[in-house]
Amino acid sequence: MFRILKQALTPGVVTEPVSDPTDAELERIGVELRRRIDARFGHSLAIRQVDAGSCNGCELEIHALNNPYHDVERFGVHFVASPRHADVLLVTGPVSRHMETALRRTWRATPAPKFVIAAGDCACTGGEFGVSYASCGAVENVVPVDVKIPGCPPTPVELLQGLLAALREGSA
Repeated sequence: MFRILKQALTPGVVTEPVSDPTDAELERIGVELRRRIDARFGHSLAIRQVDAGSCNGCELEIHALNNPYHDVERFGVHFVASPRHADVLLVTGPVSRHMETALRRTWRATPAPKFVIAAGDCACTGGEFGVSYASCGAVENVVPVDVKIPGCPPTPVELLQGLLAALREGSA
């Protein structure tokens, strides 16, 4: 027992040093995003994320938006559980046939004005799955899409740039 305890305590700290969380590009995008959210939505943008059949690569990057490094809540961006509370639908993956009806219902339940963002190559084009007996392909084959964010998967900064693009296009 003591041998195992000694072995567990011997290596010491084995983590990487923490990098400086002041990413200039992230801050620049975040400040502009905050300004547009304040002007258009009254200080808060609610996002409902829908996984329509993805491999979860895009979801990992979306989850990274909420970690302490990116911390998108400081810019007024919040993820919500109900489409009835959402301003934006963030859809990932090629739309599987089993998710087609659910995605349409979610889109109809989201109050207008709403934005639909296709995140990732699969959501934008259908990816390697395309249209088949099991897949509807791209999100735009099922619901109207306002902004596409390519990438496999797109980085958190690219996701924020996509949100910013949706707000820019919506204000024109």
